[in-house]
Amino acid sequence: MDKLVIEGGIPLSGSIPIGGAKNAALPILISTLTCGGTHHFRNVPQLVDIESTLSLLGRIGCPSRVEATGDFGLGVELDTSRIAFSEAPYNLVRKMRASVLVLGPLLARCGQATVALPGGCAIGVRPIDQHLMGLEALGCVFKLENGNIEGRVKHLKGAEINLSVPTVTGTENILMAAVLADGVSVIHNAAREPEIVDLVRFLRSMGARIKGEGTSTLEIDGVPALRPAREAFSILGDRIEAGTYLLAALITGGNITITGAPVADMSSLLQHLRQVGAEIETGDDWIRLTSPEKGVPVSIETAPHPGFPTDMQAQWMAAMSLLSGSCIISEKVFENRFMHVAELGRMGANIRIQGPSAHVSGVDSLTGATVMATDLRASASLILAGLAAKGQTEVLRIYHLDRGYEKLVKKIKMLGGAIARVSTHSTLPVGSLRQELGN
Repeated sequence: MDKLVIEGGIPLSGSIPIGGAKNAALPILISTLTCGGTHHFRNVPQLVDIESTLSLLGRIGCPSRVEATGDFGLGVELDTSRIAFSEAPYNLVRKMRASVLVLGPLLARCGQATVALPGGCAIGVRPIDQHLMGLEALGCVFKLENGNIEGRVKHLKGAEINLSVPTVTGTENILMAAVLADGVSVIHNAAREPEIVDLVRFLRSMGARIKGEGTSTLEIDGVPALRPAREAFSILGDRIEAGTYLLAALITGGNITITGAPVADMSSLLQHLRQVGAEIETGDDWIRLTSPEKGVPVSIETAPHPGFPTDMQAQWMAAMSLLSGSCIISEKVFENRFMHVAELGRMGANIRIQGPSAHVSGVDSLTGATVMATDLRASASLILAGLAAKGQTEVLRIYHLDRGYEKLVKKIKMLGGAIARVSTHSTLPVGSLRQELGN
């Protein structure tokens, strides 16, 4: 197993590209199950979750071909002409909860599907009851047997579906089935995330009829069949990756430019960065951040899009921990997403949890320490803290990072950061990374 070693205190500067959004790529790749044929994609991020998705699709009977397209990103060719097995077993689902997204497309294409229950995860329980409720409204019947959801449908029919919460994956699962239903379906209280908008763009390129993306009401006029898109589809830029690097610049007092960013989808984060005091310049797909001489902490409350993203909460907390003053960070999406607090505390952060809120009092400096990542975004927050801390930080259990940040070490080095990925049992002399950077 590997760990990250970071020597902090270097302001990040320079320019880096932002990759394709994992949370857009996963449902888009899976949605090809609705349509037999060959599909082509560009700007697919090189991540473990992408590998897991392609492995799952391969097991179902849909082989893929992957090629690197420069230093970052992948081109993917996916052949869904034949579906051999309409099943997603537990050994694959347990690696990636998004595997449950095969349920809707398989039911639409094959009339049956068996998917292992995904269970909980490190940041809280994420039930799929809304998925099943919506699919049942379309005519599907389910039973639970041996830890699997077994679904069948004779004929998908359009329906009015009212979600009790705007679940992202629930909206996606129902949407991917409804595009092949007979008649019109309407999803009320649908999730509005940009990644769903990107999924709609792709489904529409295959001939689906969908209105209302980006709003809380999706209207789907089902079609008898879809066809592969005529051109390679380019995946949306990753707003969470983009935000993470902006905060890496802020916490180190740096100035960076990111390209390939979905600027229009990042308004909440950019607004809060301006409130901190950062100077933000933007173009159609680029953002430049100049850190303030003395920023002020800003409170946030996570919410579904277009609110402040829950996937940016941990990184925001790390950045606020070094600003003079105090703020409150309220987590309103997941019930167990403060596990990074204890690890930030090991580095000297002053954070107190009270119910769904964390009270952050800024400190003059953080100190390098050995810390352990608990999930993907917690990993990112500890890296940000390490980049700003005095001395050397070691981040353990970094396999989480490989799920959501493409070549993170390389990108941080491009910005001048002192960071290395080494074996867990390796040791590096303090100052060695800085020395290497200066050579």
